[in-house]
Amino acid sequence: MRISHGIPVQADTPVALTIGNFDGVHLGHQAMLARFKKAADRLGLESCVMIFEPHPREFFAPDKAPTRLTSLREKLELLAAVGVERVHICRFDFDFARIPAEDFIVRILQHGLAARWILVGDDFRFGARRAGDYEMLKAFSAECGFEVEEMPGFTVNGLRVSSTAVREALAAGDLDLVKCLLGRFYSISGRVVDGDKLGKKIGFPTANIQLKHNRPPLSGIFAVEVEMAASGNEASPSLEVPSLDTLRGVASLGVRPTVHEHGKPVLEVHLFDFSQDIYGRHLRAHFLHKLRDEEKYFDLEALTSQIGRDVDNAKKYFSSLSSAPALSEKRLVQG
Repeated sequence: MRISHGIPVQADTPVALTIGNFDGVHLGHQAMLARFKKAADRLGLESCVMIFEPHPREFFAPDKAPTRLTSLREKLELLAAVGVERVHICRFDFDFARIPAEDFIVRILQHGLAARWILVGDDFRFGARRAGDYEMLKAFSAECGFEVEEMPGFTVNGLRVSSTAVREALAAGDLDLVKCLLGRFYSISGRVVDGDKLGKKIGFPTANIQLKHNRPPLSGIFAVEVEMAASGNEASPSLEVPSLDTLRGVASLGVRPTVHEHGKPVLEVHLFDFSQDIYGRHLRAHFLHKLRDEEKYFDLEALTSQIGRDVDNAKKYFSSLSSAPALSEKRLVQG
């Protein structure tokens, strides 16, 4: 998958295009991407996705913007997994926000990307003051040489699938619903970094996974399955993460109130029957089951006892599953 930052003045090749934030790449996004890929293949066009960084709501109101479901890297990996051939990452700033909708169509879609077929969601808006929509694209389509289609909302059991619905389910700890909306387990990935080594001192060593954002969409104690990159070098033009056998463990995601009064969110994973040095390695933790909410304990002895119970409960959860790792299930809808 080719990744470009910004939009060229003149495109080098025509594309089939879809535009959006694609946060979480949930089942609605996947259905849209499957339809988009099918059209690109039928028309012999390169499949191209335009995304924005940062999210417009993060730019205009960072304190009120919704928490992200995926980091940029995770989003790109998910787009690559469904076969997208090219991604344009547009820096969203004041200059970009001020582009009139008509100029967006002509300068970016017609000339910069040479879009020949465009698919947008039924709630898509673009241009200054969000003046552009599907009807405007349709009005300009003949003049600018592209076809445009609109994707209706996608529902599961009568519930419209959206990034907001996923966030609400994660906040509630309803991981079964999350899986229904995403088509896979929710996961967070990052490098293993140095922590305060408290887990090792109390008999439960943990891998401290670096978080990309300070507001993860869920918190608590979880049974997890973890994939680990084969080496500390994660550079890969295809964005494929080589992994070893899936490992199981317990994850704590939160501010650790017993240890810090005003701590930042930390993701720590205790892996069962594992003792390798993995600092610098890239892990992906898949959240399968919530065991409990985060709590503050009177002292480290009480915390240690509770961690022991968490480990036992997680092992009981895994023993209730089939012997095969849960991650063997199909995770993405393929077009």
